[in-house]
Amino acid sequence: MKIKRSTLVPLLLVVYLGVMVYLGWPDYKRGATSPALYFGGTAFTLAVIVLLHFNLKKRDALRRQRQAEADEIERKKKENASTSNTDTTPEEK
Repeated sequence: MKIKRSTLVPLLLVVYLGVMVYLGWPDYKRGATSPALYFGGTAFTLAVIVLLHFNLKKRDALRRQRQAEADEIERKKKENASTSNTDTTPEEK
């Protein structure tokens, strides 16, 4: 099963954010980083990752829809080409 890009990219970013939060924890505990910066930055980054996830899902859905429409047009063209050659008799031309 293939993992969708709309899931994989945000997942990797959340893992990266988790590592950065873990590495920044000692500075927060020492008081070198304010709670607003530590938790606010984490919350903001997490919100951006969630928005990215939904944006990628929407783009994938639009891409699939456009591809389906293009496939349908191609199918109709082939169908019309094959029926126009076999369905007409010389009197109809």
